Amino acid sequence: MVRKIPWFYGLLILLAGCQSYPQRLNLSYDPGGRGVNSPAAELSPQYMGNYLVFVSDRNGSPDLYLFDTVGQRFLDLPGLNSLTTTIADPSISEDGRYIAYLGSRLGLADVYVYDRETALSRNLTEGLQAQVRHPVISADGGAIAFEANQTGQWDILIYDRDGNALD
Repeated sequence: MVRKIPWFYGLLILLAGCQSYPQRLNLSYDPGGRGVNSPAAELSPQYMGNYLVFVSDRNGSPDLYLFDTVGQRFLDLPGLNSLTTTIADPSISEDGRYIAYLGSRLGLADVYVYDRETALSRNLTEGLQAQVRHPVISADGGAIAFEANQTGQWDILIYDRDGNALD
């Protein structure tokens, strides 16, 4: 059984990952698109720990980018971005290991978790008879909250990173 929680608890879960917001990251502008700030559309940024994750169309398609704010460099995400999947709404764990995101293939969206250590993505909502949106991962990477409309209304569901509903 999937546990549904009131919307304000979901908001508290989302805000629990926020660290003293608002914060200003002083990142330089690069017109060539090699830095975080570029002329491209930068969508759905999320800052956690030392990491900034966002979607950008700087290479002609919406891809996910991970920037290390301490080392001031982009980190590789092998096996994540592909021509067959459109990525949106990324969320990163505090240590930067896990990234939750919404992935759309052939018009169908699912919630995925990417493990930077193994370079593999896991589909958490495969087979779930619902539309899903707005995944958010906990600071420790152990739980993912997202919206789903299984019953005709939008509810917040919480899964562990193995795809098991938490109740």
